Amino acid sequence: MNDQTQPSTVRVFIALAPPDHAKEELARELRPAYETHPHVRWNRIEDWHITLAFLGEIQVATVPLLGPPLADLAADRQPPFLALRGSGSFDDRVLWSGIDGDLDALHELAADVRTTVRNCGVTFEDRPLRPHLTLARARRGDRSSAAEIARGIAEFTGHRWPAERLHLVGSNFGRSSGPIHYRDIEAWTLGIGNSTRS
Repeated sequence: MNDQTQPSTVRVFIALAPPDHAKEELARELRPAYETHPHVRWNRIEDWHITLAFLGEIQVATVPLLGPPLADLAADRQPPFLALRGSGSFDDRVLWSGIDGDLDALHELAADVRTTVRNCGVTFEDRPLRPHLTLARARRGDRSSAAEIARGIAEFTGHRWPAERLHLVGSNFGRSSGPIHYRDIEAWTLGIGNSTRS
């Protein structure tokens, strides 16, 4: 008998992801901090993302309803050109890298993503967009590591890149005692509806 039942909800967000070369550029900059701060919980590089809308736990049955309207939205939008720049910390514990580039287009895309999700009947907490990549979390009681690492990469500015795909992402948050892992549920290329190619 199989005791493993599929969960009825999934933790979901919609995001952009830097290309591998941009992530590698920042990872090289972070290398000294990986050595000096091994006790910090570093996010996996393949999980770095820029959240546009955090939906939280939603019904698994709702997820397929998001696909067609988000695909249409992505097709009609040109990729914003972005870059990773600087660093800081939230609440003394969460280390982040900032986002530079075409921020007006990024905010516009996020607003339209959120409207599209609401039009699908999904309610979620509408947090202000603060474009960033979460890099690591310091352990409870460690109030200095995130700020120390942030100071070390404060002057970092990466090369610009087009954010070419919109990602619908699910996580295993709350379902395991290990680190949080993310997986693409679906992803759509930005701008294909505006392509001049036949």
